Amino acid sequence: MTTAKPLLALEPAELPADAIEVGRILDAWGIKGWFKVLPYSASPEALFTSKRWYLLPSEKGAKTFEGVVRLAIKEAKEHSDAVVATAHEVDDRSTAEALRGARIFVARSSFPTPDKDEYYWVDLLGLEVYNREGVHLGQVRDLQSTGPQTVLIIAWTGPDGKAAERMIPFVSAYVDGVDLAARRIAVDWQPDY
Repeated sequence: MTTAKPLLALEPAELPADAIEVGRILDAWGIKGWFKVLPYSASPEALFTSKRWYLLPSEKGAKTFEGVVRLAIKEAKEHSDAVVATAHEVDDRSTAEALRGARIFVARSSFPTPDKDEYYWVDLLGLEVYNREGVHLGQVRDLQSTGPQTVLIIAWTGPDGKAAERMIPFVSAYVDGVDLAARRIAVDWQPDY
């Protein structure tokens, strides 16, 4: 019995414990091994600063590689509405095409340090939200960009015992502070808003 030869000669790796999914490879870009990436963030700095990306194969379509692989990124840059990148292991269009659909993960420790009062969305997920009176309003389940501002989507249990949502604008008028170490956000918001 013979084993199938992998379609891509990529370095197997283990996903870092702090890995965050930051995008997906859309397709090849040009003929020299560049590929187009769909970033999951409007500010994809993690893609630009990390020189090691970890890939998992697409959930759909043909599997051109198995398990987790690591790419050594030569360059990543913005282009139009996406990001384009090239890696040392990818030197032609057919290899770049074989990456189509791959999920991109970057170690959280390689993200750029945010400025004071700036937070990565991934760091806010799961934080408990309390108002000034100490009333627990729920837990951050998601965030949504509405254009001019970001909105915290808070999961909580309604008076009828059913799961419900609150939406609180993530702006200084309503957010008193974020304590990442305590996993808590303090807000000027009432339960009946």
